[in-house]
Amino acid sequence: MNQALWGVLPYVVLVVFVTGGAWRYRYDRFGFTTRSSQLYEHRLLRVGSPLFHYGLLFVIAGHVVGLLVPESLTERLHVTERLYHANALLVGGAAGLATLAGLGLLLYRRLRVPAVRAATSRSDRLLHPLLTVTLLAGLTATASGVPSGSYDYREGVSVWFRSLFTLAPDVQAMAAAPVQYRLHALLALALFALWPFSRLVHAFTAPVGYLTRPYVVYRSRAAGRGGPVGHSAVPPRRPTGARRT
Repeated sequence: MNQALWGVLPYVVLVVFVTGGAWRYRYDRFGFTTRSSQLYEHRLLRVGSPLFHYGLLFVIAGHVVGLLVPESLTERLHVTERLYHANALLVGGAAGLATLAGLGLLLYRRLRVPAVRAATSRSDRLLHPLLTVTLLAGLTATASGVPSGSYDYREGVSVWFRSLFTLAPDVQAMAAAPVQYRLHALLALALFALWPFSRLVHAFTAPVGYLTRPYVVYRSRAAGRGGPVGHSAVPPRRPTGARRT
């Protein structure tokens, strides 16, 4: 069982992630979007979206450092074990809580606003609970690694993760990890398997698109009533028979 979970499953998920992304791009490249519902409601979105996205960026950065940077390197940089875990708790915990709070606001908005709720797809009904549970499991794992003498994931989970790139996975390193770490890893694998078939796929194009997209000009309602308009308004037509000056 351990060999299947930690030696085979990660590569199966990788194949699904790559081939699913290629399939989505081939048949639904214009669907690489979040299906924005900003026009329906923006107050909750204005708070929840930055909390979720910026928090998630810090969470990802923390995972990159924690999983890819070996413990020997931090020791050579004179970063003590206590300092490392304190930073993981404060920065990683704060980022995780911000991400979870932002996701909570977005889910509340989706349930509260009828138009947004009606736009919920089948993949969303699977994605949102899975994302929530994954974040909760990650926060639990972060908090459990703080007490002195507790499990050090850099000597277990990180070793297993880096061994995947050598095509010789260290199954025992992951099998010996506490249950909260194994659960978090399995949920993360499920999330990556679902990624190409959900709105998460917009992460492949959104950073570039947001930097290069043009401004969107909205026409004021007052323009249709003859009131003051903005720059996008059509200039008034000259009355018939008016003479040029």
